Amino acid sequence: MLDEARQGSAGDGDYVEFLVTGMAAAGEYHCADCGYGVTVQATLPQCPMCSGTTWEPHAWTVAARDMHVQ
Repeated sequence: MLDEARQGSAGDGDYVEFLVTGMAAAGEYHCADCGYGVTVQATLPQCPMCSGTTWEPHAWTVAARDMHVQ
């Protein structure tokens, strides 16, 4: 039953893709550790508030990217 739940949620598109400091990116992102927000057009920085290195795309950034894919 647990395997079925994993398979179902993996295909639902409800997961969040995280990016790390130094990756090329364009759009709005929030630090996965403290929530600090940045808008970038080149590479993701280290978080200036908490020194975190993991970033989560803002919902509109993901939606805009998905619209261009289709």
